[in-house]
Amino acid sequence: MARWRRTIRRLRRRSLVERSRRTRQVVLLATATGALTGLAVAAFERVTAEVLRAVLSGPLALQVAAPGLGLVLALVVLGVGPGRTPPSTSDEYIRSFHDAAAPMPLRPVPRRLMAAVATLGAGGPLGYEGPSLYMGAAIGSALQRRTKGLFGPDEGKVLLVAGAAAGVAAIFKAPVTGLVFALEVPYQDDLARRMLLPAGISAAASYLVFAAIAGTEPLLAVAGQPPFNLVDLGGAAATGLLCGLLARLFIAVIRRAKKLRVQVRPAWRLVGAGAVLAGTVGLGHAAASADLALGPGYSALTWAMKPENGVAVIAALGTLRVVGTAAVVAGGGVGGLFIPLVVQGALIGRAMGGVFETSTTTLFPVLGMAAFLGAGYRVPLAAVVFVAEFTGRPGFVVPGLIAAIVAQLVMGRSSISPYQAAGRVGHLERRLRLPLSAALDTESRTAPPDATVEELFWQHFVGGRQYSAAVVDGGRFCGLVCAEDLTSIDRSDWATTPVEKVLRADVPVAAPDTALGDAVRAMEAAGLDRLAVCDDGRFVGVITAAGLVQLDELLERAEGSS
Repeated sequence: MARWRRTIRRLRRRSLVERSRRTRQVVLLATATGALTGLAVAAFERVTAEVLRAVLSGPLALQVAAPGLGLVLALVVLGVGPGRTPPSTSDEYIRSFHDAAAPMPLRPVPRRLMAAVATLGAGGPLGYEGPSLYMGAAIGSALQRRTKGLFGPDEGKVLLVAGAAAGVAAIFKAPVTGLVFALEVPYQDDLARRMLLPAGISAAASYLVFAAIAGTEPLLAVAGQPPFNLVDLGGAAATGLLCGLLARLFIAVIRRAKKLRVQVRPAWRLVGAGAVLAGTVGLGHAAASADLALGPGYSALTWAMKPENGVAVIAALGTLRVVGTAAVVAGGGVGGLFIPLVVQGALIGRAMGGVFETSTTTLFPVLGMAAFLGAGYRVPLAAVVFVAEFTGRPGFVVPGLIAAIVAQLVMGRSSISPYQAAGRVGHLERRLRLPLSAALDTESRTAPPDATVEELFWQHFVGGRQYSAAVVDGGRFCGLVCAEDLTSIDRSDWATTPVEKVLRADVPVAAPDTALGDAVRAMEAAGLDRLAVCDDGRFVGVITAAGLVQLDELLERAEGSS
């Protein structure tokens, strides 16, 4: 018995030594991830800023046309049609985090980054943080693939998170913000666990490398030290309430823009987005004789802080930037939404500061940043930490926390990212977060709009044993026809009535990267057994209730045999 005890103790010590050695190796890999990300973000920021500087120094005609031309270049780089690369960046990180079965795809990374340079360098009103986070996550994922033997079964996304933290830490020169944002953004009411140490050291390494190249100057100078008084604290709560309400509106606008990006053909989409962007740039110049509607928005914040600018003109500027951001998203541009949220919050706070007549001119803009960012991405901790690092003054933290929490209470379940989860979940919920490609039926029978109801009935409903059929004209999805719709046509007229007379054109349509859970909810709400999937306005296949059942059975067998 004593010999067995000695053997067990020896094996336990060996296990602890091996675990400690592996932890040190993971920390070293996280440090390397951070350093590489800092270099990559510095290069991306330098190139993009140089392109943007050339646009801003050019004539007004160039500034008006540049954002639309940037969208055209982004579309060319990302490609057109079913094989195109979607423009998502931060959403790609969140989706990859929750897809435990597969690492982040690396092939689209160069395309997305080139498209981001085209979008942001041409003056598109999005932020640099989305591509920076995406770049860091891709670097971490690539390193982890090459060293996967060092990671346990529950550590498949460690360097992915570390790289994301490094990307945000570098571009904002805020290492703690990068750490907290990367851990907080995958969930609405939870945090990523077992990744704190690697993500922290990666964010620190990235910040040091980026600061050594780009300097440590803050993105926006903030002055003053707010006092703790009831007026300012009450104003913080009121700012949080207003930011929460307007953040819900902002999210609704962005989600609608994302739907248009999928449903509208590229040519029409680019023409519309380019015209809207040209209008916002022109109106910005007319209102302030400055390029306030272009770029990420730091110049707009500096301009809004001036006391001589009234509430009405600040509200107009905020509206122009919301419209411009939505136009870039609908047009397929690549960039982040972190900074647009921050800018909108600062403008709202600046207007609220005029109402409360606070002695510290920067207090309410900073409160707006915390509230609007925290509400939009559902990251109250990251928002408050961002305020602390952004200002370097602890007096802003408590009012910022109040504003962020009030804004969270207003938001409900709304979020800027459709891939966030409420918290850690089980097998069923993970399946529902799979992309539609897991159950997409690309061979499903479709009917042309000039086919007769008679042909549809015999070939699709009887011959294909379908309850409904998609109507497609030259690759363009027209709508669905359900079996019950045929009852509105007299049986004697079936042979002469075209299908387009009975189709439902207002049915929901999904994109290829839509989650299965969202597709199921859309089908249930519309009372359909199938959902059309379109990419850039072109029909690529359908999701059917039968296909979802079959997928569930396959996953059950796979999990049972693993």
